[in-house]
Amino acid sequence: MMPSPPGSTKRAPQLSGTVDLSVHLASLELKNPVVTASGTFGSGKEYTDFIDLESLGAVVTKGVGLDAWEGNPGIRVFETPSGMLNSIGLQNPGVEAFCATDLAWLANNAPHATIIVNVVGHAIDEYARVIERLEREAHVAAYEVNISCPNVDRGGLAFGVDAEVAAEVTRSCRAATKRPLIMKLSPNVTDITEIACACEMEGADALSLINTVLGTAIDVEKRRFRFERQVAGLSGPAIKPIALRMVHATAQATAIPVIGMGGIRNATDAIEFMLAGASAVAVGTGNFVDPCTTITCIEGIDAYCQQHGFSAARDLVGAVNRKNDHA
Repeated sequence: MMPSPPGSTKRAPQLSGTVDLSVHLASLELKNPVVTASGTFGSGKEYTDFIDLESLGAVVTKGVGLDAWEGNPGIRVFETPSGMLNSIGLQNPGVEAFCATDLAWLANNAPHATIIVNVVGHAIDEYARVIERLEREAHVAAYEVNISCPNVDRGGLAFGVDAEVAAEVTRSCRAATKRPLIMKLSPNVTDITEIACACEMEGADALSLINTVLGTAIDVEKRRFRFERQVAGLSGPAIKPIALRMVHATAQATAIPVIGMGGIRNATDAIEFMLAGASAVAVGTGNFVDPCTTITCIEGIDAYCQQHGFSAARDLVGAVNRKNDHA
């Protein structure tokens, strides 16, 4: 666990009390629009010295698969200008261990937090089997399905780069649960709206985007790629313009809520995503820079709404497209 800074106290948002910050993701109501991005927050243990988990819109856990995944060998993280590359490999203990440890800890230490479990798989049936196991856990509010995983049945091609395969994963997961189903989309495609619409057609309740952008780095002294698998995922402020464009396009092309993410460091970034059409926003790499980023984003959204005459945060959603009197 990260050490708590001397004299620090666990932070909860300091709010005006005049703005309704609640937002809806299908049948799921969040107390505010700020959630954590899977893979950057674990299951919250490391952040409890800094922030009140129950004050977040939702805690989105690290990805969990059917069985334990060791993750990738070699260097896993490399800093880049305005971002970072990662090649973690979705390391996780498997769903049984996850339920016994992470979920049990959350149920005891953050019983009022909204928990969204990120689900990963090597094959389509694995996704559904993970969800079927999680259905027995009362503390799980929804699922976020990561379709950027490599599909071992199709030569390692990610599920989320083919609309038909993305639809098949969605259909399989939809049959396994009545809880809200959020499909997490990859930006490494020609047209992300095609994938988004395919997921919507098969019963997705919401979409989250974007996942990391493919990139790489080379050690010029050794003349070798820095990562064992050569390619890694780029996140952080460098990808924000890409993410913002894709969120806007997806929100225009579909009728289901969108969770926007990609380079959010502060409330201004978060508000941009909401104005572009995101109903909620996820903070990822920003958590590594400042573990209180989620809290400052919540406070900043509240202050912006108050300053600009919005009585509810959900009124910001898609407002870049609307003529209004709040300019």
